[in-house]
Amino acid sequence: MCVLAVSVALPAKGGSVTGAATEWTQLANNAELVAILESSGIQVDNQLTQISQLAQQIQNQLEIYRTMLQNTASLPVHVWGNVEAELQRLREITLQGEGMAFTMGNADAILAQRFPDYAKLRQELPRGQAFAETYESWSNTNRQTVSTSLRVAGLTAEQFEDEEATMRSLRRLSETADGQMKALQVGHDIAVEQVSQLQKLRTLFSQQMTMSAAWLQSEQGLRDLAQARREAFFKATVREIPAGQKMEPRW
Repeated sequence: MCVLAVSVALPAKGGSVTGAATEWTQLANNAELVAILESSGIQVDNQLTQISQLAQQIQNQLEIYRTMLQNTASLPVHVWGNVEAELQRLREITLQGEGMAFTMGNADAILAQRFPDYAKLRQELPRGQAFAETYESWSNTNRQTVSTSLRVAGLTAEQFEDEEATMRSLRRLSETADGQMKALQVGHDIAVEQVSQLQKLRTLFSQQMTMSAAWLQSEQGLRDLAQARREAFFKATVREIPAGQKMEPRW
């Protein structure tokens, strides 16, 4: 079961991670909501797995660059270009996870608003939290950990979210060996955190899908019952009126 459609481009090396989430607020009717919810969630689960694996690869690659820097005065320009590419991909992964969390939380809120039975089922979650609130809590934690890591290199979360600002900061740090080491350390720390946070996001997504599947099964049962009653009504045998008998109400 799935509550969103996200398109992710994940090249094996280089390139970027891009995504576009369904705008739930633009879905005009409940049928569209249910149709999306009933679609396969394997794609989304695979995407979360892929970006988590990519974060792990970036973490390992940055560790290699840190080792290289410890054995040299500074990283050559062409090598630092590769470092910048890895850090940019890490930035995009971080934003991708944030976008997925926002979309899934938004989906939960809108479904609860439109379907009373879904809202009632959602209230049975642990600690009485809705998925929308849980995703928001995840996002806040994720942003705080990233911001803490960035401060080590004198960067801010706002700079990290803007591609041009990130590139300017990386070029400034590349001017000295100390700056290069700080950038590599920050990138490594963020990559480690993203591997952990994306796993938590995947677990949260699985919980949401399990609950949604139970709700959809109940909804499908009600639809099947209504359809069976309609068919029984229209297939009912019509008794013929005996000759000479009038059609009139009987009291």
